Amino acid sequence: MAEHEEHSSFIKTPKQLITIVLLAFVVPIIGIVLTVQLVVGRPHADPAALTPQAVSARLQPVGKVEFGAAGAAAAKSGEEIVTEVCAACHKTGVANAPKLGDKAGWAPRLKQGLTGLLQSVVKGKGAMPARAGTSLTDQELSSAIVYMANQSGGNLKEPAPAKK
Repeated sequence: MAEHEEHSSFIKTPKQLITIVLLAFVVPIIGIVLTVQLVVGRPHADPAALTPQAVSARLQPVGKVEFGAAGAAAAKSGEEIVTEVCAACHKTGVANAPKLGDKAGWAPRLKQGLTGLLQSVVKGKGAMPARAGTSLTDQELSSAIVYMANQSGGNLKEPAPAKK
């Protein structure tokens, strides 16, 4: 016998023949259908994407530079400052910081009044750095002190805004 038969086929069984015939019809039909959809189909883009407002919003610069007087931004409220800065230690009592709402912990400090508390914050006390490690103004620090003290049994009045 010869090692290689020249007229042999890779289809050996009727099942293989049926599979090849079906694929010979199905694959080209699927290719034709997909090609027709590609040519005839419309893009499904958002129609509002090409409005002048949408285009200008996409073309905005990444950043802006604004010139003006330092501190021209509106001062933050005491509650905002406490949430952003003070709560890190005063919410949990880290490094013996009096907890917000702890009347017994705040009682000796409230005896100093707003001026005494402000001086403690400005100079720093214990683990708290000077100005609580921020560049907040005395007015902003006072607002935060009043908010924390009043949450903890105090009755401090919000200081009047400084005149410019």
